[in-house]
Amino acid sequence: MDALVELDRRIAGCRACPRLVAWREEVARTKRAAFVEQTYWGRPVPGFGPPDARLLIVGLAPAAHGGNRTGRMFTGDRSGDVLYQVLYDVGLASQPTAVAADDGLELYGVRVTSPVHCAPPANKPTPEERDTCRPWLVQELRLLRPTLRSVVVLGAFGWQAVLPALAAAGWTIPPPRPAFGHGVRVPLDGLGLFGCFHVSQRNTFTGRLTPAMLREVLRTAAQEAGLPESSPNRCRTVDS
Repeated sequence: MDALVELDRRIAGCRACPRLVAWREEVARTKRAAFVEQTYWGRPVPGFGPPDARLLIVGLAPAAHGGNRTGRMFTGDRSGDVLYQVLYDVGLASQPTAVAADDGLELYGVRVTSPVHCAPPANKPTPEERDTCRPWLVQELRLLRPTLRSVVVLGAFGWQAVLPALAAAGWTIPPPRPAFGHGVRVPLDGLGLFGCFHVSQRNTFTGRLTPAMLREVLRTAAQEAGLPESSPNRCRTVDS
């Protein structure tokens, strides 16, 4: 636990990518009108969740006015609204909303992270920025390895980042390198790797990714991770 806390502290102080540093800090200064009275985090956003997580969810990068504002992954934006609602639906979160780092939200056996920890312009980090940030993900995976049993990757960009990070953290990636797809499952040395469309507004507003589709992936990954199904929310019936 202390090692993961220290890793999160070091991530929050990173200034390795000049373009990302400039953008995240500019956004924190100028703000969005709806949040003008708030103090933005404006730094790299570390992972969120317990240090003994059995399931890891990997996104893309923090949103400029979401995680970059709140300081917590997938918090305060539309993507997080979808993700945390579904995590609650399947019994992996204490509440269905994530609006601020001090809102009382707890995750049960799940940690949420991303391959790029700074908000990028237009939500598009470069491959070079992804690769510069990779050592943080590798260290996080190594620290989680004793308990980690499932990884759900949201989107193709995250998938491309996770595979080499898993290899560097000690897992064997089978040749040929597995291709991303929604619902794809790849078995790795005691770990189930799952692909899922990203919870971006482009996907959720068009129906490319529905809450039902996300629930199915997360339920399957949670079951493979050995997370208990006795949570009061796990078996609730929810509309798509």
